[in-house]
Amino acid sequence: NGAKFWEVISDEHCIDCKGCYYGDSDLQLERINVYYNEANGAKYVPRAVLIDLEPGTMDSIRSGCFGQIFRPDNFIFGQSGAGNNWAKGHYTEGAELLESVLDIVRREAEGCDCLQGFQYVHSLGGGTGSGLGTLLIARLKEEFTDRIQLTFSIFPSPKVSDTVVEPYNCTLALSELIEFTDETVCIDNEALYDICYR
Repeated sequence: NGAKFWEVISDEHCIDCKGCYYGDSDLQLERINVYYNEANGAKYVPRAVLIDLEPGTMDSIRSGCFGQIFRPDNFIFGQSGAGNNWAKGHYTEGAELLESVLDIVRREAEGCDCLQGFQYVHSLGGGTGSGLGTLLIARLKEEFTDRIQLTFSIFPSPKVSDTVVEPYNCTLALSELIEFTDETVCIDNEALYDICYR
């Protein structure tokens, strides 16, 4: 999930779970602004917006080791979830949250010295990652036409599937990814599962 991504990035940049730099490389500090904003007291805050249509995932991220490193107002979540339904993520519940998400993304973008693009980590099996995820990608492509849209998209697999509608969600999202992204890194959920449980 997105929290694990930030744990790995933080480790690579020698940022601890409180946002403090513990390394000794000038090169790391020179490139730290790719993923982080520097806050008061030499603290580094991920330039990230964390989104879900139900609060459970956000609660688990906040209570985890790296939960306090993120800006509290960059957690955006709904209450009802998308029910593993692309259309709910894209047209109803997700669409209701979209303006709040865009406001935070705009604020983060304005804080960049040289915005290159947007990077997404999302699943295509459920309703939030596939539906709201592709809605956000489409809107940001409209608003930031000359910026790169890169996704790391987790594709569902029948062997590790939670629901029978995952292939439909993925298919509906795929047409949006083809139209609005510059690059999509396709990640097989079954392969990830095998890596984790070897």
